[in-house]
Amino acid sequence: MALSTRQQLIDYCLRRLGFPVIEINVDDDQINDRIDDALQLWQEYHFDGTERTYVQHQITGSTLNLTTSVGATFTSIDVVVGGTSGASAAVHTGTGTTLTIEDTQGTFQAGETITGSSSGSTAVLDTTPYVAGDMDNKYIPISNGITGIVRLFNFGGAATSNTKDGNLFDLQYQFRQNDLYNLMGADMIYYSVVQSHLSTLNQLLVSQRQIRWNRKTNRLYIDTDWDKTFNPGDYVVAEAYAILDPAEYAEVYDDMFLKKYATALIKRQWGENMKKFGGIQLPGGVTLNGDKIFEEAITEINSIEDEMQSRYELPPSFYVG
Repeated sequence: MALSTRQQLIDYCLRRLGFPVIEINVDDDQINDRIDDALQLWQEYHFDGTERTYVQHQITGSTLNLTTSVGATFTSIDVVVGGTSGASAAVHTGTGTTLTIEDTQGTFQAGETITGSSSGSTAVLDTTPYVAGDMDNKYIPISNGITGIVRLFNFGGAATSNTKDGNLFDLQYQFRQNDLYNLMGADMIYYSVVQSHLSTLNQLLVSQRQIRWNRKTNRLYIDTDWDKTFNPGDYVVAEAYAILDPAEYAEVYDDMFLKKYATALIKRQWGENMKKFGGIQLPGGVTLNGDKIFEEAITEINSIEDEMQSRYELPPSFYVG
């Protein structure tokens, strides 16, 4: 029977250890902890434990929350200044009782009046006036289900006219505009060679955005001038690897390696629980031997983990994290 739930995996492991013929002296919480340990190792190292994916994120600006803005019309050329704190920020957009801002300097205070440098409009900040966004944090939040980030995509081709990317022209566009008609009377070798050459130029002349990321912080830092590269509302797309969540993909519980490893971990816990009763003789002449169970489990775990490295673990890959 294929396993499709956590409880089915637990029942399977206990049956492999002898239940219900033999009483398995392991608490339910201990069993769940060992299942978690088995899943964690499977997700970290097994080639089926992760999948290649793409993470998209819409960049946010910081926000100023207003309690009153009657008659106030802030524009994108405004720099708002707090009347009490002296803090300032550049306005990106103003919607309702919320201003989207960038380049925050200082700390806004609750209840103070802000004034737009160009529009002259004023508004009062509420009790939680300031919420920091990506543009001021200089990083993008990443889900803890992501195990590795490979690269950040640059949009716009080899060299784009988009001033946010700082390039002068688009090589792909120029090639298609001026030379594509030549392909109608030639074979595809010419096109293939030119594309290879353009790819080389792209790697040499167009720098990739450098990123820093650590799985424990769940923050993707992009080493760039954020004000010149991004605007609030822009999208960032990264190539990444994400763990398979068994709550979403039930077939995880039926993985051959996971079943074997989870059983060995529960057996080790059983041996640890019984070691202190070693040598005690039960009615009928049965003698408890927790040390033997523990030693067998340790041997099995070492063998399974070695098998993981030799058969199921992918070769090291050059990705961040």
